[in-house]
Amino acid sequence: MTQLEPFYRQQYLNLETFRKNGIGMRTPVWFVQDGETIYVRTEANSGKVKRIRNNGQVNIAPCKMDGALLGDWIPVAAREATDEATKKKVDRLLDKKYGLMKKMFALTSSLQGRKDTILEIKVR
Repeated sequence: MTQLEPFYRQQYLNLETFRKNGIGMRTPVWFVQDGETIYVRTEANSGKVKRIRNNGQVNIAPCKMDGALLGDWIPVAAREATDEATKKKVDRLLDKKYGLMKKMFALTSSLQGRKDTILEIKVR
């Protein structure tokens, strides 16, 4: 059993990032898992990305769409992954897991001119 096993059949995880003053900010997000690594695609200039750039020590927990926890918090390390190979792999995994919903969100995001980034999350 791995620490990430609680996430195997989940649709959402709650990502807790930390402001410079130490206050935790929690955000439910879609995610995909590739072995012992979790990936999140999100808007590049979002608050959570800015906080991770400042402090990559975060917590994750499986959750419902509204952020209600379905398990315990796990301390992990997060960083931005900018290489094309990772972006393509995550895109394929998201397509497989979320299908049409992912395609609709990607189209909307593209039409609005938003830039996405990938967060790579690993157990510390």
